[in-house]
Amino acid sequence: MARTPDHDSDSERFRLAARVTRKYLIGARSLHDHIAAKLLHEKPSRVLDIGCGEGALRDALPDPPPFRLVGLDASAALLRAHPGPRVRADAARLPFRDGTFDAAVAVNMLYHLDDPRLALREARRVLAPGGVLLATAICRNDSPELAPVWRPRPTTFDAEEAADRVCEVFDEVEVERWDAPLITLPDHDAIRDYLVARRVPRPEAAAAARRLRTPLPVTKRGSLVMARR
Repeated sequence: MARTPDHDSDSERFRLAARVTRKYLIGARSLHDHIAAKLLHEKPSRVLDIGCGEGALRDALPDPPPFRLVGLDASAALLRAHPGPRVRADAARLPFRDGTFDAAVAVNMLYHLDDPRLALREARRVLAPGGVLLATAICRNDSPELAPVWRPRPTTFDAEEAADRVCEVFDEVEVERWDAPLITLPDHDAIRDYLVARRVPRPEAAAAARRLRTPLPVTKRGSLVMARR
């Protein structure tokens, strides 16, 4: 079950987060671009994108993708914009048979779940032998430049514990960490939007943004956990 199921009631907040990242990204490679490169290297034939949203992973892949990509999300509002194929379902109860996919992806979504282990077990179940799970998580001290006005709240799947959580379900796990500036927020409006996308009420976000100097580089901290079935 989602911890903060607001993607249907406030889907614009989700879209704002994606727009801010795309607009102010340093360089041309996003997290979804990195995941897409990993998948292309793996050469799977069937991939499940758990928590696919509006299809950011699909957009990062060649058109058409060299494998069958199925998006899954609990939000009907976000799925309407996904280019498909797509399925509305709960990550903790995947509507697929055992061993259906060669790879499964969960990009910054497991923290939404009260018990990520349920989704991890389901991901393992639907993976074929030798299949790979790619799951990403955000650190508790992400975006340290914003610490004077905002800090991430602890979640059920932070980068600090993500590998341990995955190891409870999978035997073979690799971890890739990142800690580097990813975006530069050029002005106070951009900082406000970044904060609003992280559930800071707009008036508070605007006031907080005015207290920070611009342009503001933002360091992103997190990890990618790769696990084998």
